[in-house]
Amino acid sequence: MKPELQAHVAFHLTGKRFSEGLDAFDQLELRPALFARYRDLGRLRYDFPLVLNREGAGEGCVQSLSSLVDSIVRDLAPGSKDSERLKRILLRLEREIRALVAEGATGSLTALWDVAARRLGSETDELLEDSLTRARLALKVDGEIVDCNQGTPARFVTHAWSAVQEKKARRFRDSVNRLIQKLSDILRADFARSEAGRSAENLKAAVGAIHDEVFDFEAMSRLLTRGSPKALLPENRRQRVAWALSVLKSQRFFPPTNSAGERGKGGKPYSFIFENCAGALEAFRKRRPDMVELAKAIAIAELEIDGQYVESKHDLFFKEFSENALGPDDLGLFPDYLVCLRAGDKQAIEQVQLMTVLSAGLPVKVLVQTDDILEASPISNGHPAYGVRSAQLARMAMGLNEVYVLQTSASNLFQMRDRIVSGLAYRGPALFSVFSGATGEAGDLQPYLTAAAAMESRAFPAFSYDPSAGPDWASRFRLDDNPQVERDWPVHSFAYEDEEHQKISEDLAFTFVDFAACDRRYARHFARVSRPSWNGSMVPAGECLGGETRGVPEKVPCLLMVDRDDVLQKVIVDEKLIQEARRCGEMWRSLQELGGIHNSHAERLLASEKKAWEERHQQEARTTLQEPKPVAQAPAAAPLAAAPTPAQAEAEPEKPSDEPYIETPRCTSCDECTQLNNRMFAYDANKQAYIADLNAGTYRQLVEAAESCQVSIIHPGKPRSPNEPGLEELLKRAEPFL
Repeated sequence: MKPELQAHVAFHLTGKRFSEGLDAFDQLELRPALFARYRDLGRLRYDFPLVLNREGAGEGCVQSLSSLVDSIVRDLAPGSKDSERLKRILLRLEREIRALVAEGATGSLTALWDVAARRLGSETDELLEDSLTRARLALKVDGEIVDCNQGTPARFVTHAWSAVQEKKARRFRDSVNRLIQKLSDILRADFARSEAGRSAENLKAAVGAIHDEVFDFEAMSRLLTRGSPKALLPENRRQRVAWALSVLKSQRFFPPTNSAGERGKGGKPYSFIFENCAGALEAFRKRRPDMVELAKAIAIAELEIDGQYVESKHDLFFKEFSENALGPDDLGLFPDYLVCLRAGDKQAIEQVQLMTVLSAGLPVKVLVQTDDILEASPISNGHPAYGVRSAQLARMAMGLNEVYVLQTSASNLFQMRDRIVSGLAYRGPALFSVFSGATGEAGDLQPYLTAAAAMESRAFPAFSYDPSAGPDWASRFRLDDNPQVERDWPVHSFAYEDEEHQKISEDLAFTFVDFAACDRRYARHFARVSRPSWNGSMVPAGECLGGETRGVPEKVPCLLMVDRDDVLQKVIVDEKLIQEARRCGEMWRSLQELGGIHNSHAERLLASEKKAWEERHQQEARTTLQEPKPVAQAPAAAPLAAAPTPAQAEAEPEKPSDEPYIETPRCTSCDECTQLNNRMFAYDANKQAYIADLNAGTYRQLVEAAESCQVSIIHPGKPRSPNEPGLEELLKRAEPFL
């Protein structure tokens, strides 16, 4: 083993540098090579910043700045001559707003719009001012504008929660205002029939002092007293209606509004946003008697308005009406509690309270924001440990079956806004676990990129579990928001220029190792290799994560990274971090199984069925060969048989060797050929390969597929195009498979 390789292997196994060719990683400012194109986010168009729409409902409560600009361009100048000019102006304005937000500016979209317009010079350019004024008038959305930072998850979820609760409040107020009006009419009519209601003083007050000389209110009172029916409401009913009306007017959950839009005379409205589960749980317990009273008042009001209240039946029922009488429909009338938690030192205690709240089925929505998933190991064996508590939390909640669960990174909040709104509207407890990306340990890497890297590397994958979506996991659990969900690690093309100014392109897997390389605390697990020491034993880290390494390795995992000047660097990785990345991969694969991807139970069943089918097929073939064929006895005077026709004489031809084919029934579904070219090769209904489109690939790919096939069932035949390069070599390689 060469000295350079010995030094690399020694670092990989021990984490110690024994060579001058290995530099300390923490003294460098490196980032994964795939991040090179994202160094200046201000010049890119992506979801952030977001606009928290003041008037929006559902998923429309949050909009992205980019989509709003695109909609204005479509509305103002569809296909017109100045559409391109307007588009360029608005894109400049969008970049200016994004720059303002990145600098720390806060406020509404319209306020920042005006500031950005002035920075573009609208006050001195009449044509520019006219275009921006037209666009400003076409802007139909306004609200607070937010960037991806530490405060984003709480602001996003709180805003969406408020939009959902306001929709519920409108329904509640409409219903309660109707009840208040109807109950008031009952009491008003009863009062009008009473002596006090028909008194001269009351009649005069009802008509108004302006008509004092026109009417004789005393005579009117005597006339009404003689002509009106004497029946009044029974005292019990009048008190019951008055009590229900008082409760509806004074309740503090959704204070009703009168026709003038003013609040009722109840106390200060309850607050439903809390910073811990204990506070929310205590508030729920204290308010439960008021909830019982309000639910009881609504039920009595409905019965009284419809004239269906029967004292002999309902008095006893409502006398025993208590907390146990509140069902899911009753609880659904009231606002949901929102708890915004920050994972930290008290997380262990808070987690116990959280699971208590969730398991009790209370109408509580909980946001757990995690700022650090590369936390220190809780054990002192020198191994890193990432997101142990954060990774467990969402899975524990899913185990309760009736809790809505969503996990995502802050960078993906906008993409999952519809599911966040669904979770907030879900009639039951919900948990939202969000990684903010604001670790404070990523150097100059923006929180948006850190959060996106966590999801890309499978360190913090996105998923959702909706108990109301169906009866089984296939309908409840979704994993499809993650990039390249069927792979262990996402793979992206990376192009760069070598020392000879030649373009080189290769595919790079983005793994947990890349994510850890963004965190300064993990610097001890990396060592930069000087360019003269680069050698063929350094292989991408993604290739070393497939299985355990035994003995002294012949290959050392490395990462491609770039420095501040975007110069390509290579760093090698120690075994401890590789082990942690394998653990991350195992956790991801377990999520894949929950999502029905590479499910071991399904694959085992498929293999069993395939084996049974092959055994039946072989048995049928043996039976056919063993059965004796009857010999026909020709009659003595039978004429000579006629000569067979060409169609009868021609036996079923064997598949010519010149034509490529696959022995489909023997396919083991190893994915080798479909990964090589998924248009030329495809799976049938039994997940067995066949040639789908011969023109979709090359003869070289046919030969490579035959060589990589584990059971040698691919036969490349002869090349269709005589002009394909390298045919002589390819034909020699194809001979064993013809």
